Amino acid sequence: MIKFLIAAVSLLAWAAETNAACTARPEDITPDATYLFAKRDTCDLFMDVYNPAEGTDTLPGGKKKPTIIFAFGGSFMTGSRDAMHYRPWFRAMADRGYRMISIDYRLGMKGYDKIGVFQVNALDRAIHMAVEDMISATSFLLDNAETMGIDPSCIVISGSSAGAITALQTDYETSNRTEWASPLPEGFRYAGVMSFAGAILSRDGKLKYGTEPAPTLMFHGTEDSVVPYSQIKIFRLGFFGSSKIAERFKKFGYVYSIYREQGHDHEVAVAMYETVAQQIMFLENNVSGDSRCCIDAIEDNPLIAFPRE
Repeated sequence: MIKFLIAAVSLLAWAAETNAACTARPEDITPDATYLFAKRDTCDLFMDVYNPAEGTDTLPGGKKKPTIIFAFGGSFMTGSRDAMHYRPWFRAMADRGYRMISIDYRLGMKGYDKIGVFQVNALDRAIHMAVEDMISATSFLLDNAETMGIDPSCIVISGSSAGAITALQTDYETSNRTEWASPLPEGFRYAGVMSFAGAILSRDGKLKYGTEPAPTLMFHGTEDSVVPYSQIKIFRLGFFGSSKIAERFKKFGYVYSIYREQGHDHEVAVAMYETVAQQIMFLENNVSGDSRCCIDAIEDNPLIAFPRE
């Protein structure tokens, strides 16, 4: 039976202690390898690999810790896989035994000056271009799992903002075995999803999963003005944010954790380093440990700074 924990600030002391103890500096980490994983008509797509710190990549019993694919943010208009502000997080996770894979994806909204109702077709196209690229990256890892030291049954996808939309949408397409997921092996399932201010686009009304989605961790500001915290819905077209996704997961008994950052805007999208403790809890319990315990937390994490006025 699935269990729910309702929390307000129960993790904050642990989070502060864990993150304060991490001495990561952006300039301290560079990729251990870079691979070309797909060739498109308009560009080549690369991934940077940050290997786990020596001696940290296995759990008791010898099981490999998850490999985490990450997609950067930037409204599908801009951004890069090697942006400096992601480096402290890559270092913190590598030091804890997790292999980080930061990927390119095509920027389908490049050249647009805004995203709104009238750009929904362009947004849909951009999201699914990014999904296609994330699935190509996944296929590359599956094909090269042995040489890269990856457990193919334990791949987690993650992202910031547009990258979070990409991760959530990728798992949605995979769980429904749509054409976008067809390159993946039959029966493949992601081990987890970690979303930093993401959403899912549906043209078919409420979110429906053909098979159980991967355990999903979501962080979202309750006042997010960029990616909806709740939903934008017009007839059967819906753009469903973290709160609505959690609502559907709860209804159907799927595994999830959500941290609702009270009063925060879109700065939560880049709060990966500030939330390492919650991520490790999720990975250890819901991904590696197969726990079905869920967390639904309303909090104001003091490590996540409000933007200056």
